[in-house]
Amino acid sequence: MRSLYALAKFVRIMVWVLQGYWTVRAKFPRFSDSQQARYVEVWARGMLAIIGIEVRVKGHPAQGPVLMASNHISWLDILVIHAACHCRFVAKSEIRSWPLVGVLTTGGGSLYIERSSNRDAMRVVHQMADALKQDQVLAIFPEGATGDGITLLPFHANLLQAAIVADAPIQPIALQFVDARTNDVSLAPCYRDDDTLISSLWRTLCAPPLLAQVRYGDKQAAQGRNRREWAQDLRVSVANLYQ
Repeated sequence: MRSLYALAKFVRIMVWVLQGYWTVRAKFPRFSDSQQARYVEVWARGMLAIIGIEVRVKGHPAQGPVLMASNHISWLDILVIHAACHCRFVAKSEIRSWPLVGVLTTGGGSLYIERSSNRDAMRVVHQMADALKQDQVLAIFPEGATGDGITLLPFHANLLQAAIVADAPIQPIALQFVDARTNDVSLAPCYRDDDTLISSLWRTLCAPPLLAQVRYGDKQAAQGRNRREWAQDLRVSVANLYQ
């Protein structure tokens, strides 16, 4: 029965993805920036509801200009953060070429980075700094890879340079997926090691109802720190948000 229920949810997901794809292609060119942001939030919430994930927010997302720095667990993280507050993500360049998903990610305002190229990282830093100077809200995953929502990987510092250049604050965010009934940490949505998107999705669809907890910390200025020092302090700030 659980597999049949998961299959039914999968069919609804595909319908929702196609609806979002059509909206981005057909309507986004006529939407204002605020209309696009509002649609992305509503679409993300709808997708998570289909999957069986409720979003609970603690704290308040900051207004732009701000760079949000979050731990990274799953491909679901972007949906969860969009559902809480629309922002522009820095995503790996491969996503742009994924069928359907690439169009949706681009429609969400993502900036793309070639992670293996230091030169491209500098290009993206300048692009991010320009966006922050225009009072936009950006988001990154400083770990650079997905973890389990229990322990944090080291934070990479390169993209934090954008906040220093733009003299913009950074807001730490802690994400965690828990079983809605027991409140125990759930590893079902994790996307690590040999996982594929399909295997991670299917495991999540077969899991009991989940809560995605989003905890926003206080935004912080560089206050003379270089990007490496700031990265270490942000990692501590994100870890403290779990407590």
